[in-house]
Amino acid sequence: MEPNSPPQEPQQPQGAGAPPPSYDQPVAYDQFGNPLYARPPEQSQFVHVTRSIQPIAQSIPPEIKALHDESHRKYPQLNLSAEEYIVSNVTRHPIGIIKIWAIAFALVAAFMGLLIGFFMNGGSSTVGSFGNNGFALIAFVVITGLTMLVVLGALAATYVYNNNTFFLTNESVIQEIQSSLFSKREQTVSLSNIEDASYRQGGILQSLLDFGTIRLSTEGDETTYRFSYVKSPKRQIAILNNAVECFKNGRPIPLPYQDQPS
Repeated sequence: MEPNSPPQEPQQPQGAGAPPPSYDQPVAYDQFGNPLYARPPEQSQFVHVTRSIQPIAQSIPPEIKALHDESHRKYPQLNLSAEEYIVSNVTRHPIGIIKIWAIAFALVAAFMGLLIGFFMNGGSSTVGSFGNNGFALIAFVVITGLTMLVVLGALAATYVYNNNTFFLTNESVIQEIQSSLFSKREQTVSLSNIEDASYRQGGILQSLLDFGTIRLSTEGDETTYRFSYVKSPKRQIAILNNAVECFKNGRPIPLPYQDQPS
């Protein structure tokens, strides 16, 4: 003990019947003569609560739930949240399918023209001896096979075209991309991440038939999303921009802007 330090008070025995210790009396002194007290640690101000294994479901307004249920019934393939519903189903213009089948019919007509020209140039003997003429049989089989391939290719292209879909919900944009018969992916962009939405129509045909390409750009990673052959692109972009503005400002999307086909 330091010679100048004040004397310590004797401690009370802690045996049976001894009075509880007084935390107002110092139990020691530091080197500068300051008293040291033996107080218990202060209780934490944090309150620990247990989390329920099955959390209580949030209350969803009836009108929102009705819209969600209707959207889930019409589009069961989409993964919608409990309060998410379809605002607009961006449909593609039928001009894309017309182009597919126009090309297919042109190829089929060309094959049929080759087949007819082959027999006409061969003369009546070739036509009369069709069963015994190996070249004629081979030509018929090849051209028939090519025609079937063209028709199957047109059917596959129509399937791929129709399965490229674009949906606007009250929370996000969902685009399903079908690049081939066996290749499909889905990308979802939150409305809060959309920085710019625009459309483009190029040429007289797109202006007359009212179809074009819509373009979305996002913040941060500067990713650009495009969807072509959109029917009425100007109207779709107006709906989308209004939904983005309402979402970012915490306002509900007005009901007149909902575009759910029956």
